[in-house]
Formats: sequence, structure tokens, C-alpha cells
Amino acid sequence: MIKVLFVCSQGMSSAIAEKALVDEAKKESVELDANAVSTQLVEKALDTNQYQVLLVAPQIKHRYPIMKQYADAHNIPAVQIEPMAYSPLGGKKLLKEVHDALK
Repeated sequence: MIKVLFVCSQGMSSAIAEKALVDEAKKESVELDANAVSTQLVEKALDTNQYQVLLVAPQIKHRYPIMKQYADAHNIPAVQIEPMAYSPLGGKKLLKEVHDALK
């Protein structure tokens, strides 16, 4: 099972992208679980050591370097989500980004 953590400013907008990713994974028979958190909670969430990928929302790209540091400290890849993938229709692109990050 692939465990993905989304991070955005407040954890709400990423919930939409999270749902798109989970729905696409189901369509493609990929076992995947995802959670969305705010930037304030990302470090605590990563400390649980249950995630394999950190997806960083486009609207916080200015915070990507620190999010990458958190991910690096937990030996997982951090991916800056492309704006076109960050939507209810972006599931296919998000799933590709997850697979690419895990290679």
C-alpha cells in the first residue's frame, strides 16, 4: 500500500486533490491511502513514519524547500505538484507523480 501525505496552506484545498488521487488509484487497482494536512502539521504527520511520498501543493511552492527538508529527514521524496494536476480532474497526473517519485 502506498501512503501519501499532501500538504497545503490549510489542508483543505489539498483534500480535493487527495480525493482525485485516491479515486484514480482505485480505477487503476493501485492500493493507495492519502491524507491532507496544513503546513503547521506536516512535521508531526511525517514523524509517524507511515508515509512514502510528500506532495506539496502549488500555492505553497515558496515553502517547498522546507517541506523537502522535512521529507529528506524521513527519507521520503517530496514532490512539488504541478498546478494542472492540482484539481478534481488531476488524479491521473498525481498518480503518475507518485509513481515517478517512488522509482
